[in-house]
Amino acid sequence: MKKGQIRAIAICVFRKNDSILVCEGFDEVKQDYYYRPIGGGIEYGETSSNALKREVLEEIGANITNVIFLGTLENIFTYNGDLGHEIVFVYNAEFVEKSFYEKPSFVGYEDNGVQFKLYWKPISQFTNEKLRLVPEGLSTLL
Repeated sequence: MKKGQIRAIAICVFRKNDSILVCEGFDEVKQDYYYRPIGGGIEYGETSSNALKREVLEEIGANITNVIFLGTLENIFTYNGDLGHEIVFVYNAEFVEKSFYEKPSFVGYEDNGVQFKLYWKPISQFTNEKLRLVPEGLSTLL
């Protein structure tokens, strides 16, 4: 996250029955867990859908299909005490390799090598506010 810059990102909602695939994050300052669909930054000259395909391939080694645009969110947030601002392109898609749907959880890797964990979580855990889904407003697009 670069201070003072608006970041354009693309994220993808993968669905399995009544669950969605999310990565778990933790804000050290707030001492708070949050969950976000997989995705990442859009590079200069790249469309948001192509960025999404690239990010999913880079982070978990998966190809995706049936990519459908759901909407755009503006996300202004505080993470580890720093202000962030994102324009978030939200998509729905499916994995080409169906084995991703059979795993209850698996790991992914950021481009800096940092490992993160992905989980299938019931949508109801976000709508009843047991778990915090980010970016804000995402649950309304679902």
